[in-house]
Amino acid sequence: MRSAEVIIVGGGPAGSTAAWRLRRAGIDTLLLDKETFPRLKLCAGWITPEVVTDLELDIPAYPHRFLTFKRLQMNFRGVRLPVPCVQHSIRRYEFDAWLLQRAGVETVHHQVREIRREDDGFVLDGEFRCHYLIGAGGTSCPVYRGLFRDTLPRERALQTVTLELEFEHDWQDPDCHLWFFDRGLPGYSWYVPKARGWLNVGVGGMAHRLKQRGEDIWLHWHHLGNRLQQRFGLHVPQEPTGYSYYVRGPVRGARIGNAFLTGDAAGLATRDMCEGIGPAVRSGLRAAEAILGRSEYRIDDVTGASLGGGFTSRWIDWAFTRGIAANV
Repeated sequence: MRSAEVIIVGGGPAGSTAAWRLRRAGIDTLLLDKETFPRLKLCAGWITPEVVTDLELDIPAYPHRFLTFKRLQMNFRGVRLPVPCVQHSIRRYEFDAWLLQRAGVETVHHQVREIRREDDGFVLDGEFRCHYLIGAGGTSCPVYRGLFRDTLPRERALQTVTLELEFEHDWQDPDCHLWFFDRGLPGYSWYVPKARGWLNVGVGGMAHRLKQRGEDIWLHWHHLGNRLQQRFGLHVPQEPTGYSYYVRGPVRGARIGNAFLTGDAAGLATRDMCEGIGPAVRSGLRAAEAILGRSEYRIDDVTGASLGGGFTSRWIDWAFTRGIAANV
């Protein structure tokens, strides 16, 4: 049986960031993931300056696609508002694999099915043993299912549903375009260029409110397709892929003894933009620091707003969620 001081389940930004910090401190860390990296991971791939800082990312040295936006083209029911900013886009296919390689820890291709407590540690599938366990496997994380489901229930009203597609495209407009509440969508759609000829387009909304309206997300995907054709002359080349996850709700209880939840496994996506990379990275760092004994595991103050938490953030949050299950 392979033993390690820390086992991390999930190699996305939360897991790889925790592994990176633990490995630098000399902690024996093993990472398990059901996928082999690099792996396809659909995501608008929007990262903030805070993510760059948290990861100590040297942008000129980053070897893959990295594009900086100096403004966002935000559209609210037909009113366009250019917002000055500094934001970035990456391809998750490249970014996640690079982060995991940088972490420098042993990584095993393994799908975790059973977690058993043993003394003050854990045994996974009878094959792996650890003292500390970090769940970083996204919405369907087995650590959440095995240890946290009862103590940290998810609020269905905070579930988002998303359709998106990433493809090679010689885009001419370098801005990121966002359309909020188009045709009553309780969410937004997007056009996000990636460096060197890639593009991500998609639509996401609150699943519960879509159901209340008698709609599904596909209706809004087709609206987006028409908009892209009219605005950019863009014909989307194929059908999108769908997935769902949860935006920020109550997070007390994301640690039980020596087990931690991070990122989407803890439901940390921001409530205004439904963005998960920043909270995943920050929570991965927090879990590592708690294991190292440098701080308590606190994620209640990990940002729940991508747009700064001011009036615009609060208004979009309310328009998406109607204030359901605000963080406590």
